Parts: sequence; structure tokens; C-alpha cells
Amino acid sequence: MPFSSPLPPCLGEPSERWPLPLALPATALVSIDFDPARLHAADFEACGIAPIRGVAKRQAEYLAGRFCARAALLRLTGAPGIPAVGEDRAPQWPAGVVGSITHGAGLAAALVGHAGNWRGLGLDTETLLPAERALRLAEQILTPAERRHLPGRTPEAQAWLTSLTFSLKESLFKALYPLVRLRFYFEHAELLDWSPAGQARLRLLADLGPEWPAGSLLEGQFACEGERLLTLVAIPAEKPGR
Repeated sequence: MPFSSPLPPCLGEPSERWPLPLALPATALVSIDFDPARLHAADFEACGIAPIRGVAKRQAEYLAGRFCARAALLRLTGAPGIPAVGEDRAPQWPAGVVGSITHGAGLAAALVGHAGNWRGLGLDTETLLPAERALRLAEQILTPAERRHLPGRTPEAQAWLTSLTFSLKESLFKALYPLVRLRFYFEHAELLDWSPAGQARLRLLADLGPEWPAGSLLEGQFACEGERLLTLVAIPAEKPGR
């Protein structure tokens, strides 16, 4: 992708590489590395993005995420745009487009798709949890059924599975919330199964409206590169049956 403007030092080189196992049609993904320590106040103006208040980390995350969103929208629609922040803090995408922004551990990414093909897209990146922290967080993140998958695994494998479950549920929320406009939490969904190839299935454990009753199944996918995990939940325009 040609980016005509010089990028500020806090941003790396943008990429359109698709790291997940299953590519989605009618979508565009852009990612970029960023470094909060190299952020300067003038970087927002240089990128044509309105500044926000906050510590350097928060500002750099926002700048990198919106930069990716604009680039992805340009790739998908031919028209650049920067999604505003809604009252619920969710990105406000142009008509006819759905999307998701994620950032963490020096990586930001945005995925956008045509609304005629996709009802919801949820993208999340996480750094794998250390084993001790994963053990402490397991009861908050995992349902009783999910915790039954942990015994017999090494502490590192337990931490990996806890991290995966956490990230997939974050992606699930990002994909579903714009459709249901209801807050739901870790205990309201469960990871049913996953494969070494990077595919996963989730099930709702709570009713989220007539279209999304408890028991609804959703497909996810994931990729892990080093300590960095990326997950995606994509809801097709034609919702699969339960």
C-alpha cells in the first residue's frame, strides 16, 4: 500500500499482511507497530488526526489505531475516514462499513468490511499472560466448564489457553456489541473448542436479544506469533443457525 506522507518516528511501517488462518472476503486489514516513547505532540497534526488527552501510551495507541482505521477504509472503499468516538467509546464507522480497532504491546491494527458481507467484526491483540498472572485471573476470565480444560497442562499451556480465551471473548464483545447494544462479560460466553490450525468456536451463555439467545454459536480464529496473540470473531451478514 502506498503511504504518501512521511510517518512520524513513533509509527513503524504499515502492513496489510493477513496473519490469521482464514482470510475474509470484502475486508481490509492494516497493522502498524508504534512506540509511545517516541511520540511528539506534533505527530497528530502530521498524521491529520485530531489529538486526544491522556498519557503518552494512550495517545500513541489512539494515533496508531486511527491511522490503521483510515488506511483500511481507504483500501476498502477508496475514501479515507477517521472513525469518531461514540458516547459508548466505540468507533463510529461510515455507513455501509463495519470494523474493529485493536492495540496493545506496541501493535495497532484495524479491520474493516462491507456491511453487505459482514454484520460484525471483532479484532483483539494481547500479549500472552505470564503463568502466575494467568492463574490469578483464571476465575475471572474462565467459566467453570473452561477451567476444566486446565488440569494436566503445564503452567505455560494453562496461561496460553487463558490468554486465548480472554482475547477471543474480547473479540466476541467487539463483534456483537454494535448489534445488541448490551454490555456482557466473560461469564456470559464460553470457548467451546479450538484447533491447532487457529480456528475456534464460542457459545453465548446469556440472552442478548431475540437474534442472539443463549446457546448461539459463533466462529473465531487466532494466530500467535511469539508472545503476541491476535484473535478475530467475524459475523457474516447471513447469521448461521444455532
